[in-house]
Amino acid sequence: MSEPDTGPGTGPGAGPGSGSGQARREGEFAGLSALVTGGASGIGLATAQLLARRGARVAVLDRDVAGSGHGLVGVVADVTDDEAVRRAVGEAVAALGDRLDILVNNAGIGAAGTVADNSDQEWHHVLDVNLLGMVRTSRAALRHLRRAAADRGQAAIVNTCSVAGIAGLPQRALYSASKGAVYALTLAMAADHVREGIRVNCVAPGTADTPWIGRLLDAAPDPAAERVALTARQPMGRLVSADEVAAAIAYLASPLAGATTGTALAVDGGMSGLRLRPPSTS
Repeated sequence: MSEPDTGPGTGPGAGPGSGSGQARREGEFAGLSALVTGGASGIGLATAQLLARRGARVAVLDRDVAGSGHGLVGVVADVTDDEAVRRAVGEAVAALGDRLDILVNNAGIGAAGTVADNSDQEWHHVLDVNLLGMVRTSRAALRHLRRAAADRGQAAIVNTCSVAGIAGLPQRALYSASKGAVYALTLAMAADHVREGIRVNCVAPGTADTPWIGRLLDAAPDPAAERVALTARQPMGRLVSADEVAAAIAYLASPLAGATTGTALAVDGGMSGLRLRPPSTS
């Protein structure tokens, strides 16, 4: 993942978007290395596998990496533990050939309820994972990303946000607050690091068919009715797949998106932008 890339337009000093023909022939991530947090399942695993198929060497950081699969480097850490995160990022970078071009901040947890339903302890925990987890991992990765940007012309960070961070959803006060903070953090980081050649974007999925949603449905009084309700609120009439979110993350991380930074890419079946009339009953 981190071997020198001698293809035209992709070596030291090459600007963003250079060498796109070479990138397309070899896979746009050929010669690049990536770290995906929360990469052992769901959106994170789908993203790690997609980046690997497109030519990257990929490490996944998770509390349990047993299910991360063949061909991926697994490093163990809890994103709420700064020392563990720093150690795991160092291990990942070493395993990837002592460089890091792409960081995908995907680790996160959910929460349900109104502002009155979650304790202070739960608020602290969710914000610790969903927001500060991204801060810790980005902080540990930053010097490696700066070096990659200096060598190749750009590096990339992609944060997993949510439609809940930009649209008001019922029973998601804590989760929405954490993801709204991720959106604001993404914009601030993009402004801070654009002149260093580090692009920072986020993807904002709608309700995705992931293990967490499965657990949420299992805990509902009527899982079948809850699935119908979650599906109905997305104009496309279905849940978003992990592979669809992974494809959006890969776009934002790709050198071919070299002019894209400070952007939130919605993958929500039209949930955030469309206002449809109720279906006809005739």
